Amino acid sequence: MRFIAPLAALAVAAVAVPAVIAQSPGLPGAKDKSRVAAGTYAADPGHTLVVWEVDHFGFSRYSGIFGDVTGTLVIDPANPAASKVEVTIPVAKVTTASSGLTGHLLRAGKDGGKPDFFGAAPADAKFVSTRVVLDDDGDEATVTGNLTLNGVTRPVTLDVDFHGAGTNPYNKKATVGFEAEGKIRRSDFGIAYGIPAVSDEVELEIHAAFERQ
Repeated sequence: MRFIAPLAALAVAAVAVPAVIAQSPGLPGAKDKSRVAAGTYAADPGHTLVVWEVDHFGFSRYSGIFGDVTGTLVIDPANPAASKVEVTIPVAKVTTASSGLTGHLLRAGKDGGKPDFFGAAPADAKFVSTRVVLDDDGDEATVTGNLTLNGVTRPVTLDVDFHGAGTNPYNKKATVGFEAEGKIRRSDFGIAYGIPAVSDEVELEIHAAFERQ
């Protein structure tokens, strides 16, 4: 008898969820530039992340995630080239599919030596844009800025796509979203462990949502 209630709940959910979806008028966000409102936005840390990927031994690609990203975006649809973005990435919260590898990334150096990767108490990474160049359609941009990682600052270029804009139905805030891709060489930031067996080149894939303040 104790299984009847959970099974009944699942049956109700199976019926209710499709019904709710069927009644939905559509997604709150859409790839429509006219929906973008001028102002200062804050990164939504629960829905903004940086995915990194390296080549492992030439056998496979391996990736991890930096989440809980914070920061600001200043944007004006009338002058999008003047947009500015500044984000902080908590390196200490890096995660991978392997607890062992995550531990290695955050492991202190042996006998007081330099860590293989980030170390036990890594400083946050930070990206500050310096230039934004839009394409003719206005929904893609090349964003150049300075990335500070592991105590080293280097210029980085990101290819950014406008994903969508609208109003968040839960908090009623105007929201804009973007996707971006870029590449860095980790040795440029003093992280050279395992090269070339683990690639020096790191591919970055960024998914970001910003809410107007």
